[in-house]
Amino acid sequence: MNAFLHECLGRLKSLFRRKRMDREMAEELEFHQSLLREKLVREGVPNSQVNAAVRRTFGNPTRWHERLRELWQFRIIENVFRDVSFSIRLLKKSPGFTAIALLTLALGVGANTAVFSLVNGLLLRPLPVPHSEQLVVLGMDQGGPRINNSFPAPFFRALETRHELFAGVFAFSGHNGLLVREKSGNEMVPGIMVSGEYFSTLQTPALLGRYLTPQDDRPGGSPDGLAAVISEAYWNNRFNRAPDVVGSKLQIANTTFTVVGVMPKRFIGADPTQRPEIFVPLSTEPIIDAPENMIAAGFHGWWLTTMARLQPGVTLEMANSALKPMSMPILHDTVPDASWIARQEKGHFHFVAEPGARGFTYIRFFFQKPLMALFAMCGGILLLACMNLASLLMARSAARERELATRLAMGATRVRLIQQLLVESLLVASLGTVIGLVLVPVVSHSLATMLMSGNGRDVFIDTSIDLRVLIFAAISACTAAVLIGLLPAIQSTSQTLNDRIKDGQHATHVHERKRIFPRVLLATQVGLALLLVVSAGLLATSLVRLYKSDAGFDPKGIVNIALDMDKQQLDGEPLMRLYQEYGRAISRQPGVSYVSFARIVPLTHFVWDDDHSRPGGESHDLYLNAVGPDYFRAMRIAMLQGREFSWSDTKDSGLKIIINQSAAKLFFPTQSALGQTLLSADKKTAYQIIAVVADAKYEDLRSVAPAAGYIPMTQFDGKKASYSVVVRLDGPKAPLAAAARGLAAQLAPEIPAPVMTSMDSVIDSSISSERVMALLSIFFAACALLVTGIGLYGTLAYNTARRTSEIGIRMALGAQRSKVVALVFRQNAVVAVVGCAAGLIAAILASRILASFLYNTSPRDPWVLFVSVASLTTIASAASLLPAIRAARIEPIAAIRCE
Repeated sequence: MNAFLHECLGRLKSLFRRKRMDREMAEELEFHQSLLREKLVREGVPNSQVNAAVRRTFGNPTRWHERLRELWQFRIIENVFRDVSFSIRLLKKSPGFTAIALLTLALGVGANTAVFSLVNGLLLRPLPVPHSEQLVVLGMDQGGPRINNSFPAPFFRALETRHELFAGVFAFSGHNGLLVREKSGNEMVPGIMVSGEYFSTLQTPALLGRYLTPQDDRPGGSPDGLAAVISEAYWNNRFNRAPDVVGSKLQIANTTFTVVGVMPKRFIGADPTQRPEIFVPLSTEPIIDAPENMIAAGFHGWWLTTMARLQPGVTLEMANSALKPMSMPILHDTVPDASWIARQEKGHFHFVAEPGARGFTYIRFFFQKPLMALFAMCGGILLLACMNLASLLMARSAARERELATRLAMGATRVRLIQQLLVESLLVASLGTVIGLVLVPVVSHSLATMLMSGNGRDVFIDTSIDLRVLIFAAISACTAAVLIGLLPAIQSTSQTLNDRIKDGQHATHVHERKRIFPRVLLATQVGLALLLVVSAGLLATSLVRLYKSDAGFDPKGIVNIALDMDKQQLDGEPLMRLYQEYGRAISRQPGVSYVSFARIVPLTHFVWDDDHSRPGGESHDLYLNAVGPDYFRAMRIAMLQGREFSWSDTKDSGLKIIINQSAAKLFFPTQSALGQTLLSADKKTAYQIIAVVADAKYEDLRSVAPAAGYIPMTQFDGKKASYSVVVRLDGPKAPLAAAARGLAAQLAPEIPAPVMTSMDSVIDSSISSERVMALLSIFFAACALLVTGIGLYGTLAYNTARRTSEIGIRMALGAQRSKVVALVFRQNAVVAVVGCAAGLIAAILASRILASFLYNTSPRDPWVLFVSVASLTTIASAASLLPAIRAARIEPIAAIRCE
């Protein structure tokens, strides 16, 4: 074994000492030749015959060098080095082909790697904490289609003490932000509420001070008061990395918290899509969420994400086996509602544990499907690029057949030639991958920004390049190298090449005309391109129809100004007077025609619904919103019957409601709804219907307008209710934004600065995933058309060049130029027609996959199919026409002489 290792080590060293080894071999060979000369001279051989005898004995010195190299070098590695050097020289001689090949592969591999980095960051990357594989996400199986991962506080507190099964159990609540009093006023800072075992279970020590403990997670905090932990980024930005930051005070939600520690930059928490800067105890939720209190809501408040770390030696299967029998006792101990318990028992309620190495985020449920669809499109682009380059290499290698045949005749094996051609393909694939990897960070970051732009809060996806991404890129490069190189290499080194030495370079043989594989490859390429073009056409058509769909209101000119009133002191009528004063001040701004208020901004995916019924009638689900006076005028929702709300519509004047046309037909199908009474689910609250308005989209553009009701904001029961100011504006938004901030600071200095968004941006955000998919599919389709055009053009150009003599003879015998153009053009025409037919069939068969992404668009839309086929046919015709015209310009005499 030692001798073998010593030999391998010596061979490896020889790779980097080649000149020295060659010199030593030459000296050793010369030494042995000198010894032989001396021996021959002593034996009396004449001097004139000594050198000839030495040459006969030792033979060719170059051959001796080659044999000796085989003894102290790795022959395979040496051959690879030679092949790489030879391939580089060949690529330099064909700069056009090299540029096209590198750009095509950079596009295919780069796009795939960029999308994979998104998939990796959202779906695959583990949390940067020690032993993340021991983490689990806890949920509840309630008999529904999927596990419920939202916990009420009593369930979490019951599981928190199960240390016989878990080393630690923690819960956290992702928050839109914490209201922190900064030097410039109140600001919303990214932050979350965490339980006492959050940091200890994630096993990441604090950079400074300490982290939160169970003693901090008690009502009122520890004896030292309420504690908070900050991130290193917040320590740097807010405290300028002051070493005495531990012990500093923070005013959060108008309450004093003491900073007890700083977490390092690498710690991101248990939600990989968030970057909280402040962590506060879970027990402070009544302060943070005031006036709401999810802890006091008990089992009615579903707001916590719960995770745990398994005890050493406990597997996921063992944890689930132990959780099932303890589920019912916890349910009975924590829930006082017997009817609710009975419903859960019917659904076989039990707790479950799922792998938690990647943390938990609800974003995965929303974007997993679109990401997989994008990944499939990128895979199609990579396959198309590989097929394109394989076609080009087949046509290009045909021009090298005489060279390859000569090398075979001189003793090279077919395996050796295939290896050299594969090394050339691998070199192209590797260089294309490197170029693609350079673009991956920018492309993946842009994709993440586009994909998450409609979330309504800051969402982070770590798209950095890690080992997993590099391995994927390497696999893509190797796969591409095999796909683009293997078949051309096998075809180019076929046994019939020996006949090529005897024939002209551009001769055409009967057996070549019978080769159908290159044409099948091109036809498949055309079919795949058509599949991508059809998919892009369907998604683009769906997006256009989604934008043009009737939302029931006019979004042009609508601006929403979000006011967060939770942390100010006013409520009830005083708060309504503040809103009224704020609305009057906004209405006096230039360009403002109408001002109103809305509890829920349409198309933001927020839902407030409840069961209602007419007296003596059946209950139906009714979507609700609390709005102010002039809301329907501002939104331009048609008033069919009745009147708008007014500020005088208080509770003392009787409860009022406005319903839409769908609700009127649902509750009062045979009579007028105006003036009728509508009862709430508990039958205790009666509303008088004062108007009927036209239907308007509520949750998103895809869904039909539901049965909806609007109540006046002056009669809404919520404490310190926050509303968005709905402004119809005809003019620039910047002056209005400045005025809105100034008025808020003047009338309610305790609240954060209001956020202004246009209704157009709300619509864009609501369909962000559809928009991104449509835009990227159009981009991929354009790339597919470009790659297909390059492939058809390049392949036909190579084939036409090889048929120069044949075309020259045809023209010398009287063939017309138009006939020559038709002859050459027909090659690609047949390929394009067959490919389009196959692609059309594949697109129709695969239409069901796209159906769930489409809006008001048939997966077999005839116009989309027609335009897609026409586009691809145009590209194929343009790519075929230039080589055909060039062939028609061949001079017969010059073509015949080229042999």
